[in-house]
Amino acid sequence: MKARELHNLGMPHGPAMKLMLKAIGQGQLSRQQVRQIVPALVSEPQRFLDDPLLGQVASELAGHQPTAVFDKKAPLSVWGRVGEDFDQQSLEQMEQARRLPVSVAAAMMPDAHVGYGLPIGGVLAVRNAVIPYAVGVDIACRVKLSVLDLPPDMLESEAGRDRLTRAIEKETAFGIGSSFRKRREHPVLDEDWSVSPITQRLKDKAWAQLGSSGSGNHFVEFGTLTIEPDTTDIALGLEPGVYLALLSHSGSRGTGAAVCDHYSRIAMESHPELPRSMRRLAWLGHDSQAGQEYWQAMNLMGKYASANHACIHRHIQRHLGAQVLAEVENHHNFAWKERHDFGQGEHEYIVHRKGATPAGKGTLGVIPGSMVDPCFVVRGKGGKGSIDSASHGAGRVMSRGAARKTLRWAHVQSILRKHRVTVLSAGIDEAPAVYKDIRRVMACQHDLVEPIAQFQPRLVKMAPDGERPED
Repeated sequence: MKARELHNLGMPHGPAMKLMLKAIGQGQLSRQQVRQIVPALVSEPQRFLDDPLLGQVASELAGHQPTAVFDKKAPLSVWGRVGEDFDQQSLEQMEQARRLPVSVAAAMMPDAHVGYGLPIGGVLAVRNAVIPYAVGVDIACRVKLSVLDLPPDMLESEAGRDRLTRAIEKETAFGIGSSFRKRREHPVLDEDWSVSPITQRLKDKAWAQLGSSGSGNHFVEFGTLTIEPDTTDIALGLEPGVYLALLSHSGSRGTGAAVCDHYSRIAMESHPELPRSMRRLAWLGHDSQAGQEYWQAMNLMGKYASANHACIHRHIQRHLGAQVLAEVENHHNFAWKERHDFGQGEHEYIVHRKGATPAGKGTLGVIPGSMVDPCFVVRGKGGKGSIDSASHGAGRVMSRGAARKTLRWAHVQSILRKHRVTVLSAGIDEAPAVYKDIRRVMACQHDLVEPIAQFQPRLVKMAPDGERPED
């Protein structure tokens, strides 16, 4: 394990880091053990002072711990079971988040897995504050689904698949720094980009990347959307049946990441009292200058992320000469001002959803599975304790590093053929095996959302990374 991985788990650079790397080098701790131990070691080093292997690390950490202690905990509601649906480290991250003095209520979704500060799948309501890392690096990452007026059997013929493939290949761009030779146009460019020095400086970069999808788990794919005959929901305005649909997942690209980096640094510098394990939960006062700059920049990134999807769908639709019959989209890395009653009357709070979908009563959302598993269009139920939230997807069960070491496309091809899925490009770290079973995730949150339609991927494009998904 490298220093960067330890730092991401909360271990500070310096003598303690060197001692921890030495302890790991003795070969007595597995990678999984390190991932479980380090957050506890950093937050409560006193527990490990007598440990023969970690005592020196704990002693170094204990001598440099901030003195702030946060004993009061906001209520936490959890969907799923630790050890089955998510790991202990994710729960510990949520436990730390609800100890913040600004926290009012917290919820954890069944797709939860470890993130920076707040776990992915974490929801946190706070008073008059905003936490950059509780929104996430990819600000306003979102999913959009468009139902097209083209026949779904295009996916069954070679000519039809070729036509859809050409549309994706020509009208999308993937990968870090990806952009278009001929820039896309959208009214978001007419917004006020001077709301923060970061957005002002990076407006041209954002324009260059407008309509692109980046890397990681971002995708553009064609598939079939099925609305069952017994479905009574008419929110989509479609009759029961099978339709051709386009689904995309991406966010605010490099500009959003820069906004997160800049304001999270300011937040951490503003709260030196936070224990190291909680530094990425540092907050900005919503009424402070930095808080207002971040809030406006975050909302601009929300509009920009939506514009990215609008450009992707518009250009593919025009390439195919198709019309849109219905569409649904939602953010899942964002913070909203909302009114809730957490036992003291209804008040306005700032609700962070990091890798969580808004699911207030009647709210439509999109929850993807994997490149072979279904995506669900859902109607929110506003489940009690969830802060009007649901999962944003299936959630990972395998890290990217582990996937690259253990998986090969040769092993995945039979799964793709079984599901009749064609992958145009993707990294092996996005293979189906790295994700939880979306059906179990949906079962765990049956009280939060009601599925009203089901999308099945058939033609998938993601950022190519290393080995290509070819036979």
